[in-house]
Amino acid sequence: MPEKTTTRHAYIDWARGFACVAMFQTHCYDSWLGGAAREGQFIKLSQLGGTLPAPLFLFLAGISSALLTGKLWQKGMGSDEIARTTILRGGQVFLLALLFRLQEFLLGLSHAPWTDLLRVDILNAIGLSLMMLGLACRIAAVGGSHDVRRLRRNSIGIAVAVAAGIAVVTPQVWTTWQPHWRAWWLESYINGVHTFGTPQPWLFPLFPWSAFAFAGLAAGFLLQSDGARRKETAAMVLAGAGGIGLIAFGIWLDARPVQLYAIHDFWHTSPNFFLVRTGVVMVILFAGYAWCRWGAVYGGLSILQKRGVGIGAATVGLLTVFTAMTMVAVFRNRLQGRAPEILAFFRRAVHS
Repeated sequence: MPEKTTTRHAYIDWARGFACVAMFQTHCYDSWLGGAAREGQFIKLSQLGGTLPAPLFLFLAGISSALLTGKLWQKGMGSDEIARTTILRGGQVFLLALLFRLQEFLLGLSHAPWTDLLRVDILNAIGLSLMMLGLACRIAAVGGSHDVRRLRRNSIGIAVAVAAGIAVVTPQVWTTWQPHWRAWWLESYINGVHTFGTPQPWLFPLFPWSAFAFAGLAAGFLLQSDGARRKETAAMVLAGAGGIGLIAFGIWLDARPVQLYAIHDFWHTSPNFFLVRTGVVMVILFAGYAWCRWGAVYGGLSILQKRGVGIGAATVGLLTVFTAMTMVAVFRNRLQGRAPEILAFFRRAVHS
């Protein structure tokens, strides 16, 4: 049977999946670990892994926006209609974010303050960022150009400029330029103050988080260029190498004795850390591509040679798989409800 053709980029889906797994493990371990486990190195590594999902989600949202916009350009859709499509898509995500906050508030009704309804979470940032990306692409089309290459170049330039601008002003917006004249719920979308009066690093305001979406928009348009399409592997290798270069550059800049900001917070607001995290995201994107291109994708491991044996050997393989799965099911059923006994046994074995 001929393989089905698809316009999806599998490595983007893998990167999204990785972001989800990293997010799940952080929340689960943080919620459930207690006692000495909360003080060890394990939870620190878990929380470090938790710094990856947000920039990944936003970066990939930017790439997806570029792919959608590029496809609509190729179809000859007008710039206003493209912008409307992207902005409405962002608006839908933002509405879902508000509904999610309502759900969380209702689930915690006995102890959750009403202000949690207006908390700025990652979905809020993604929705608003998508709307901003649509506006940026519309600005790139000012003049009514129908030249896709020119539109792509303009969009890349605007995306890079906006990402850099957001990263550069974020330290000031979080400190000396805090817009206190705004309502707290509106200011929270700028610097994440919520009801605390000072920016909270666990929230997701547009500064700096939307910068990752614009970086992804630029990367998405670059990957759609004629050269990248002709030599996709070379383009992805360059993306991975560029990510390593951004990591090294960000670390090098942070090691300089001269600092531009009165308050230097590398882990939350520093443009240097933005470079590092963007580089890490690009490396993860390349790793996803390499996994899909050369790695062990689903079905890559087989107990028999694929398409290389007869009916008898294939039947033996089938019986082997059937027996193994039955044994796993029996083992699982017999152990169900006996986890405390098993843990106690291993504890005794370790301490004996």
